[in-house]
Amino acid sequence: MTTQPDSGRVAIVTGASRGIGYGIAEALVARGDRVCVTGRNEDALKEAVERLGADRAIGVAGKAHDEAHQAEAVARTMEAFGRVDFLANNAGTNPVFGPIAELDLAVARKVYETNVISALGFAQQTWKAWQKENGGAIVNVASVAGLAPSPFIGAYGMSKAALINLTLQLASELAPGVRVNAIAPAVVKTKFAATLYEGREEEAAAGYPLKRLGVPEDVAGAAAFLLSDQASWITGQTLVVDGGLFLQAGVA
Repeated sequence: MTTQPDSGRVAIVTGASRGIGYGIAEALVARGDRVCVTGRNEDALKEAVERLGADRAIGVAGKAHDEAHQAEAVARTMEAFGRVDFLANNAGTNPVFGPIAELDLAVARKVYETNVISALGFAQQTWKAWQKENGGAIVNVASVAGLAPSPFIGAYGMSKAALINLTLQLASELAPGVRVNAIAPAVVKTKFAATLYEGREEEAAAGYPLKRLGVPEDVAGAAAFLLSDQASWITGQTLVVDGGLFLQAGVA
């Protein structure tokens, strides 16, 4: 991976051992930032750090909703790099498919803890450690499922709607020093979303005006922009990255 000279900026990217999170970390490192990547699988994180470059990246393994993990990730980032300018909340889960009328409430709580509360926890930790006094930017990876009903993934969509609202609340409360935005992707070709397209990708892509599903780089580019000075007058927004899907649905 070709990288630019050190920018002096530092980011934490959660859920970043693969998929969208890794894509975001890779884009930030490529432009010269240093990163802390988090995830549950320590071996996968080690591999991600090796690919990103041990001089530009560290990994901290743990569960995103665990407050001790959140604190450790921020503390180790401060110890290694001395600052936390950016936070990309990408960690998420979607362990259940089906109508929410039949949803196990324990599962609903797990989804909400991972997809919403973890983002709030990481935002609180980075705010206290660096951003309160020095400013910065946060991007939350939401979903188009948080903007309109989606068959079979109601619990996931419900949590992403909450994450979008959390984005608005944080953007209001942390201004002017910290900008907070969200990205709402449609289906992106990752292991996480494989159930939604595997074995039927051409059929799934047919509903998109751009006639393809997303790839991690599509979301990573949007995140890198929002976590940059080029977006210095943008806060409280949700950027839809969906290949035109909402045009077909008549939502846009």
